[in-house]
Amino acid sequence: MKITDVKIISFKAKSRFSPTKWGYEVWGQEHDEVQRILKIETDEGSEGFFTGDNMYLVAPTQEVIEQLVKPLLIGEDPLNRELLWQWMMGHHGISEAVIGAVDCALWDLAGRSAGVSVAQLLGGYRDKVKAYASSAPNLGSPEVYAAHAVEMKKRGYTAYKIHANIYWNPEKEEPAPAKPAFPKADIEICRAVRDAVGDDMVLMLDPYGVYTFEESLYVGREVEKLDFYWLEHPMDERKTEPYRKLSEALDIAILGPETEPGSLYSRAEWAMQHASDMGRIDTSFGGITGVRKALGFYESIGMQCELEYVGFSNLALFGSTSEETCEYYERGLLRPEEDYDSIVPPHLKQPCDPMDENGFVSIPQGPGLGFEFDWGYVSANIV
Repeated sequence: MKITDVKIISFKAKSRFSPTKWGYEVWGQEHDEVQRILKIETDEGSEGFFTGDNMYLVAPTQEVIEQLVKPLLIGEDPLNRELLWQWMMGHHGISEAVIGAVDCALWDLAGRSAGVSVAQLLGGYRDKVKAYASSAPNLGSPEVYAAHAVEMKKRGYTAYKIHANIYWNPEKEEPAPAKPAFPKADIEICRAVRDAVGDDMVLMLDPYGVYTFEESLYVGREVEKLDFYWLEHPMDERKTEPYRKLSEALDIAILGPETEPGSLYSRAEWAMQHASDMGRIDTSFGGITGVRKALGFYESIGMQCELEYVGFSNLALFGSTSEETCEYYERGLLRPEEDYDSIVPPHLKQPCDPMDENGFVSIPQGPGLGFEFDWGYVSANIV
């Protein structure tokens, strides 16, 4: 079997995210945007697909795939995923996000060709995973967060992660640069949520890198008093020494790196430098192949690594990894005014991550990653 084409299918979709001049998107009015599906074709008719959100398939990504990835892959056996991954990782013009999209599509192709799920191809371990409710940032007052957390608990979630004031000034209620941060306002949100949900709900906090070391230390000590499970990405991740000092100073688990590039290699460096207590990665950092390698490393040293964000590819990895290594699936980002369970992207026939009443998300069992596309919608909205 040989690859004959690598293409991007672009079509119109709806979004309510808009960028700000500070580089962080905010929730607002619905508008049109371009969504993309990556498709790999072969001479035997087998196909592989991947559709990611904007972190994967933006316009510059399309150019890289067409100009660099396509010539690299044409004529190659798509089942040689390791070889193709090594080629792409060694190519200085191809980003980890592009590699992630292409690698996921190759795994999807392999699963579809064999008639099994990618979770099974990876080894197969579990058919469901615990989910936590991941709040959207900048929801409003502590009372708003508290009420939202209570609703999530009623829905079946056993854990809730707070994204508080991120690139947002809560006093002026408007977008703002990352710093100065508002750690005292964030702690008020954390206290309100703990008071509202009681002691039997797991809580986490993700400040998304906006704190200084001193602010991180202050917040860490406060959320320790509230029995939070982890503190995720509190500072700039380009500097590991402050993370090492923070992990040493606090009892709460520090989780990271969340956004630092380097795929499995930067994660291994962080672990060896004791810069965090738990790892963090997703398939935008080198695809399923890269994450699989990282998870093997974390398992070998007895360290948890929590996968970031939603997605079919993350769920395939959960399906082939034990709870001791990957405990929670991140479901969100969730808003009080939005019914996440009823949302199905128009280009898909089914939701990615339906959750039962006990807070578990099922691992997709269909061939490949489990995508079922509504090609009628895609064709009608081609751009």
